[in-house]
Amino acid sequence: MRRSLAAPIAGALGLAVALATVAAPAAPARNPQLPPEVRAALARAQVPPEAMAVVVQEAGSADAPWLAWQARQPMNPASLFKLVTTLAGLELLGPGHQWVTPVWLDGSVRDGVLDGSLVIKGSGDPKLVVERVWLLLRRVQQMGVREIRGDIVLDRSAFQPDASAPGDFDGEPLRPYNVRPDALVLSYQSVLYTFTPDAARGIARVVAEPALAGVQVDAQVPLAGGACDDWRAGLKATPLDPARMRFGGAYPASCGERTWALAHADATGFASRLLRAMWQEMGGTLGGTVRDGAAPTSPPTFELRSPPLAEVVRDINKFSNNVMAQQLFLTLGLVQGSGGHAESARTVLRRWLAQRLGADEAAGVIVDNGSGLSREGRLSAAALAALLQAAWQGPLMPELLSSLPLAGLDGTLRQTRAAVGRAHLKTGSLRDVVGVAGVVDAAAGRRLVVVALINHDRAQQARPALDALVRWASTAERPPAPQR
Repeated sequence: MRRSLAAPIAGALGLAVALATVAAPAAPARNPQLPPEVRAALARAQVPPEAMAVVVQEAGSADAPWLAWQARQPMNPASLFKLVTTLAGLELLGPGHQWVTPVWLDGSVRDGVLDGSLVIKGSGDPKLVVERVWLLLRRVQQMGVREIRGDIVLDRSAFQPDASAPGDFDGEPLRPYNVRPDALVLSYQSVLYTFTPDAARGIARVVAEPALAGVQVDAQVPLAGGACDDWRAGLKATPLDPARMRFGGAYPASCGERTWALAHADATGFASRLLRAMWQEMGGTLGGTVRDGAAPTSPPTFELRSPPLAEVVRDINKFSNNVMAQQLFLTLGLVQGSGGHAESARTVLRRWLAQRLGADEAAGVIVDNGSGLSREGRLSAAALAALLQAAWQGPLMPELLSSLPLAGLDGTLRQTRAAVGRAHLKTGSLRDVVGVAGVVDAAAGRRLVVVALINHDRAQQARPALDALVRWASTAERPPAPQR
């Protein structure tokens, strides 16, 4: 059944009308200088003001920004680029878009036996977490299958991954944020290890979720005294062994219960290990193997549908999930472009940006992988502010705004003390980049679009400057118009 185009078209028209006003050349800022408290925070961090770019403008207004500082300077946006990807996704795909994972019982079923293979074809679903994989296999069992005499066949052809490896970005291949996109990425290709102290026995129990076939995990580690500092290093784990997770050290009892997420060392075999283990845990038997292959051309036996895009966008932005962002990025290329590969997705985003910002403004945006996990990506504060202004005035504003972390309360802003409960802000962070972008509740019931980026070797030390700016925005009165 064809999905209605009414919602995406309405979103496109609303956003285009909004941008016709917002993207026009702005009048001179009412305040062309950084607030003193922001400058002071930069000075304490030993970061020059020239390393920062800022736009603060009343939401929904075409008036001059309250503050503009190096607004058109191209900057590395880090995870703030997820705002571009998610807003484009909401508009081009629609907030109700769902990823469909078709499943075939490729053979006859009799007396609980599938005389053939189970075939699963990925379409890039970013949220095939353990619970939903279990539901897929449970559906197979509900159709009368307890034994699969053939194979479990995985069709990953929807995406054509590039040649990059998980460790290419920063040499940390086992960090979950470095997992590469895949048409059938299960449980983010990561394992969550939970450590629970048992003081009476002098051990910490270890639970790994999900369990993987052929992988042994030490079930316990000794407890240690002392402070809960670098507890991960103290465990002396062996995460590079795809068949065994050993812990040669100890776990501090003072840590209480903690979790440690790691991408599995065998990225290509993760799905195979997970499906085999889960099928066996559910009482099923498998005669063959789990392997890659092509799906049948016949209609599928059933389909597993993802949560709607609006819910996925919330996960992407609240928790800055790089894997989900890149899955959405390649989906834009698959659905709106020439295929599920990076260059197709870049073309789609460049075209969308040109339509929304105008060719000149969009030309300064460098699109890499859609997640912001990049050294090459570039975006100006003015361009991002224009997109946020457009979203504010368009029909998709509630979906986008509710996806942003709420200061001091949830997501990646849970720990901040700046404007607690009064700012919806996406965060961005790399080794030499920090930034925030979103909407801040200001004085007299006003709402301000705020975009701030710092690119510098000491960017991480300059985080207090971002907090100072958010506080300034949340308490600032409307500044006077500039003298002419």
